[in-house]
Amino acid sequence: MIHPTAIVDPSAVIGEDVEIGPYVIIEEDTIIGDGCRIFSHAVIKNHTIMGSGNTVHEHAVLGGDPQDLSYDGSSTGLVIGNDNVFRECVTVHRSTKQDQPTCIGNSNFFMAYSHIAHDCQLEDRIIFANCATLAGHISVGTGAFVSGSTAVHQFCQIGAYSILSGVTPVSLDAPPFMIVAGNPAGTVGLNVIGMRRAGFSRDSISKIKQAYKILMLSGKSQDEAMDEMANIDSEHVSMLIDFIKNSKRGITRHRKK
Repeated sequence: MIHPTAIVDPSAVIGEDVEIGPYVIIEEDTIIGDGCRIFSHAVIKNHTIMGSGNTVHEHAVLGGDPQDLSYDGSSTGLVIGNDNVFRECVTVHRSTKQDQPTCIGNSNFFMAYSHIAHDCQLEDRIIFANCATLAGHISVGTGAFVSGSTAVHQFCQIGAYSILSGVTPVSLDAPPFMIVAGNPAGTVGLNVIGMRRAGFSRDSISKIKQAYKILMLSGKSQDEAMDEMANIDSEHVSMLIDFIKNSKRGITRHRKK
C-alpha cells in the first residue's frame, strides 16, 4: 500500500503489509519492517532500520544527520525496534560515528515535536511528552516518562521507571524509580504509580522506598548510604546501586517540593 505520490528509493527494503501515505519520502539503504504505517509527509532518512508494527505520523523525520560538529558525513545509523509510535513532527537523528547507531527499543511512544538526538540509546516502553528533548549520547531506561518541554543534557542517564517532570532542565543522572523536578533539577519522591502499573509487587516497592529514605533523606554520604542499601534484599535496589556506581555525571539529589 504505497501512495502514488510517495518517493521510495529502489534500494529500500519494504516489508509486508506496510502502509506508505501521500508524499512520504523513504531514502536509500533503509529497511521498513512488516506492518509499519507511515503517514503523509513523513521522511525516513538513509541508513535507518525499522522493525515491525511501527507508526510514523505526519511530518516526522527519522534518521536525519546528527547535529554534531564532529560529524564527518559518514554512513552512520539509526536502529528502531518494534511497535513504536512517532507522532507529528518527531525528529530522531542517526549516530555520529559508525561503530554504534542511535538505538530505540520497543513499544515506545513519542508525542509531537519530541526530539531524540544522535547516539542516544533508549530501551522499551518509554513515553516522551510533547517537546521533550534529549541531547546527544543519552541513555533512557525501560518505563521512563519524560514530560513535556523537558530538556536533558548530553551524556546523562535516565533510569528505568523514573519520571522527569515538565519543563525540567536535567543535567545530572536521574536515578531509577524516582521523580525528578524543578530548576535546578532534584529528586522529589518515588514513581510509585508507575511502578504499580508496571507490575511491581508491594514488597518490591516497599524495599525501594526504604532505599530512597536511606539515599535521599538520611543525611548520610552517598557511599555510606549505598553500603546500607546493599543490605536490602532486592533486585531493584541492587539495580539502583549499580546505576549510582556507574554514574559519570553524578545523580540528582533530594530537593523539597
